[in-house]
Amino acid sequence: MDEKGRKEKNTLFDKLASNDQYRTIIVVCCVIAIALIFLSGFFKNNNNAEAKAASSKPTVTADEYASQMETKLTSIITGIRGVGSAKVMVTMERDMQYVYATEEKTSNQSTEDKSNGSTARNQTNGSSEKKYTIIKDADGSQKALFVTEVQPIVKGVVVVCDGGDNPAVQGDVINAVTTALDISSARVCVIKAK
Repeated sequence: MDEKGRKEKNTLFDKLASNDQYRTIIVVCCVIAIALIFLSGFFKNNNNAEAKAASSKPTVTADEYASQMETKLTSIITGIRGVGSAKVMVTMERDMQYVYATEEKTSNQSTEDKSNGSTARNQTNGSSEKKYTIIKDADGSQKALFVTEVQPIVKGVVVVCDGGDNPAVQGDVINAVTTALDISSARVCVIKAK
């Protein structure tokens, strides 16, 4: 039966190969398949470039972040009754920080020496090794695995406003700033403008 099945397959293949119409169709299909494979590789590379451009977020420096906070706080503070016009200055404790995935290996080794059962001496040695987790991009380049970014920490806020000498206005401004930035009231100063 195997030989009979092979003969039928060979005869079918021979029939397709001997017929000019079928050969032309097979060749055209192969050329179209090769062209599609080539085009899919071309579009795949363009999509990767577009995805990289879209995924790369603009980084914000501490000064830009402080400027954004000043604008938002000025808008909020001038809406409080009795404040009048206001100027706000925000200072930052540190810049934007990026956190990357790491692997940490620690090993501890302890030895105990006893001499004649009277005196014991313990010695402990520890070591730690920290490495960043590296990944490969589609283009073959290597980079550390990004986990998250930590926003800058607000060091202090100074508000200079027309109603800065009124204790009720000072309290309202301090409450608004401490709530908006999640900082303590000791970091907020409200002063009357000239």
